[in-house]
Amino acid sequence: MDTVPTLPTPLDLPQADVVIFDGKCVFCRKSVNLLERWVRKDQLCYVSLHDPWVAENVPELSFDELMDRVWLVSRSDGSRHGGAEMVRYLSTRSWKLYLAAPLMHFPGSMPLWQWMYQIVARRRYKIANKDGEPCDEDGTCRVHFDK
Repeated sequence: MDTVPTLPTPLDLPQADVVIFDGKCVFCRKSVNLLERWVRKDQLCYVSLHDPWVAENVPELSFDELMDRVWLVSRSDGSRHGGAEMVRYLSTRSWKLYLAAPLMHFPGSMPLWQWMYQIVARRRYKIANKDGEPCDEDGTCRVHFDK
């Protein structure tokens, strides 16, 4: 599987919710490593959107949707939560993220959180790779610098 080796994969934790992220993005890899420290050890597993597992198991999410934001797929009910909605979902399931719950669940605030999430997400390659060098052998970061 094309994922960060230190993180559990969907094969390692078949009952855990699945976080789908851009495994070629330095910023995204660092973010999911941080997220793993904020949740229970068996709560989440992780897979890169570039891994064949994603196309086989979550075909309803397009490549553009996957590149647009990190996604959490609940294995208990199949629901999908992208971007700030994922943070909102996890804020009621992790004591370390519980501090964000009052803000994330404030009525009518989700459009603002999604807008702020998108600002960072669109610039993630620039944020993670300020010197302009490719972050992988495919030059993925360079491809997204115009976004």
